[in-house]
Amino acid sequence: MSEKITDNKESREKLVECAKREFLEKGFTKASLRKISSEAGLTTGAVYFFFGDKNGLFEGVVGEALARLNAVLENHFARDIEADLLTYEHHSGDHDDFSEALVNVIYDHYDEMTILLDRSAGSKYERFVDGIIDKLDSSYIALAEKYAACVPNKRVNRKMLHWLTHVQINAFIHMMQHEKNRDSALHFIKPVMDLLIKAWMEYSLEDDV
Repeated sequence: MSEKITDNKESREKLVECAKREFLEKGFTKASLRKISSEAGLTTGAVYFFFGDKNGLFEGVVGEALARLNAVLENHFARDIEADLLTYEHHSGDHDDFSEALVNVIYDHYDEMTILLDRSAGSKYERFVDGIIDKLDSSYIALAEKYAACVPNKRVNRKMLHWLTHVQINAFIHMMQHEKNRDSALHFIKPVMDLLIKAWMEYSLEDDV
């Protein structure tokens, strides 16, 4: 590359900052590496030096948000799989901590989440929502299989679990699109989560006939 990068960390952060604005405005496909690097005071060579390619730069923008989101999901399901589902009784607010953790990730990284949801077409993350659905499906099936083992003459209702996963994902997408304020988002998503937990307990299993 032609320019000398005197501060690698600062140069990388400038590229990420400028790229976030460009991806947010134009989406992955139409975003210009030339414009991003120019606004960062660098050449396009700097993009390839730090990130390898456009997808690498996109990952540089959304990577931290994704890592935090995955950590929240994995921690939640690790706790759930250890629960005694046979004796569990749902009470309102049981999953408020999970709701709060998800909302905090989303609103701490609101721009990045918006990019992933609405601006990622053409990137390696264009199936972001499908990937989250797959992760939830796998976790819910494992949890439901444990539940079914405790309940005579019942089996996992996989199709219903998949429906409930979509309902949950759509609830959080709707929250993002219509509740710009974090406190308002929490106010509405907590009772929705309560409803989803009740539905999961009621419909995750079906008669084994």
